[in-house]
Parts: sequence; C-alpha cells; structure tokens
Amino acid sequence: MARWLTMIWGRKALRVALGIGLVGICSASGTVLPATSDAAPPLPTTPPLPTAPDATAVPDATTASDPAAAPDPAAAASPSPPSRVGALPRPGEVDRVRKRAGRLPVVTAIPTRRKVVFLTIDDGWEQDLGFVELVRERAVPITVFAMRDAVEARGVPDPSAAGGHYVGAGKWSYFRELRDLGVPIEDHTLTHPNLWGLGYAAQKAEICGSAKVIAKRIGRRPTLFRPPFGNFNDTTLRAAKACGQSALLLWTASVQPGGKISYQAPDKKLHPGDILLLHFRADLARDFRVLLDKIERRGFELGDLDAYLRAAGFLPPAPPGGVPASQPVE
Repeated sequence: MARWLTMIWGRKALRVALGIGLVGICSASGTVLPATSDAAPPLPTTPPLPTAPDATAVPDATTASDPAAAPDPAAAASPSPPSRVGALPRPGEVDRVRKRAGRLPVVTAIPTRRKVVFLTIDDGWEQDLGFVELVRERAVPITVFAMRDAVEARGVPDPSAAGGHYVGAGKWSYFRELRDLGVPIEDHTLTHPNLWGLGYAAQKAEICGSAKVIAKRIGRRPTLFRPPFGNFNDTTLRAAKACGQSALLLWTASVQPGGKISYQAPDKKLHPGDILLLHFRADLARDFRVLLDKIERRGFELGDLDAYLRAAGFLPPAPPGGVPASQPVE
C-alpha cells in the first residue's frame, strides 16, 4: 500500500513540476496556457442585442389629446424578435423587378416559381387571443396591416364583426404581443377611407398619421402600405412615398370566415408567390388552422414576405439593426 501511494504521489509531483516549468517557459514567451479543469469551458460571450430606438421621439398629433391613446413606454423597449421560420428565398429564385424611377412600387404577388405563399392580416377590429398563441406555438410567418380606428375601437364596427360587437379591440398591447413574436406591423391608414375620393393632403394625413401612431405604439415605423379596399391612384403613391413607405402591397386572394379561400385567378387555385389577405376576426385562430391545413395539403410553404420583397428589389436591403423608429415623416 505504501509503495502504491508513493507511486501515485510521485507521479502527481512530477506533473506539478512539469506544469511549473511549462508556465515559466510560456510566461517568458508571452503565451498563456488554458486552465485545466473538469468543468466545461465558459461559453463565448456575445454582444448585447441592439435595443429598439425611442419611439416616443416621434411626434403624434393624432393621439396627443386622447388619454386612452397616450404613448406606451413598452413600445420603446421591444425585445428582439425571434428568428423567422418562414421560407426564405433561395439564390436566384426570385425575379428582380425593374422599378420606375421616383415611383412607389405596387406589389400584387411575388415573382417566384417556388410553391410559396404569404399571409397578411388587416385592420384589428377583433383581437382573438387564441390567435397570438397559435402564432407563438407554430411560429407562423405573417405580416399585419393595422388600422388605428379598428385597433382602438373607434367609430362603427366592421359589419363582419360577431354580432356587431368588438371582441377585445381597443388595445395596442395585442399588436405588441405579435410584434414580440417577430410580426411586422404595417400601415393601413387611420380611418379606412376610400382613398380615391381624397386629395393629396387628405391621403397624406391618413397614411402619415397612421405611420406615426404605429411608430409610437409599436416602436418601429412601417415600411409597407396597404390601401383600404385595395383602392389607390397616383396621388396615393405620391402620398405614401412622402410618408416614408417603400412599397404598396395588394393581394391575389382573400380568406373568408371558416378558412375559405376566395381566388382572384380564373382557375381558382393557389399560385407560387400569391399574397393572401385575412382580417382580424373573433374566430381567427380556428379559421387560421383550417387555412394552414389547406395550404399544406396543396404542397405550398409559408414564406417570409419581407425577405422575398427585398430579394425582388421591392424593398432596399435591410439596414443593420432593422428599420429605425425615427425614420423621418414629412
């Protein structure tokens, strides 16, 4: 036993001596040896994620006198969104679109032959909490076009509302929850007018006013605009461009209650690059599950709309840190 202990301690002493000698050699040469330990090495540290700019720096005359529409501090400190799970464009997949100089591009579909479609949701009259949970659980890639009067429950309810009553409307917190899941909140005017009947100043007030409200409430300025009813003219394009929008987005098919797809194409089928329009409804989560099953059965993927718009040249490349909330609006 004594001889065995002597052998063990002799080896340990030899290791210590060698270690001391190596440290001396490395110290002289400027090299530092890693510490020996049974514990796992520390993970490399990562720089902190950029925080959202201060959205309250954007003036908002449309809500300054309304206590219920006062700025929410949460909008200025939104957490970084999770990674997108929507299909991303492959190299060379998307056809580049030649834009007319000085004119806001109008997008109806994405120029791709891949079986991918894009989901967009308008207004905000009814706020189904189950839908937020569905987006969280299945990480569904969607783009939202919020309209102030709908979100804040102003004016006459949408005729399609259940029983003519608002369901959970009046709260921007619902849209901040979606924002925190990585959902872009885009511009759909303040009051949902038919823009055909409005002059330049009135259209600009609707579009710019909505952009300011979203910047204040969400913490990020919108970069896409969807005209109510899909109605627009050259005046709309000039006004939206002046309000800092990068593209006007339409759709190729709409989704009715129950998940039924209403096609604009004569063959009544989904096509690669289609943009689908939905509205916030009381049973949106239920209808959405039906829609997702239909899309999957037909062999289509859900795409990341923002990434495809950039690949097609409708939007400029994303700046580092995303779109700033302080993007100027005239």
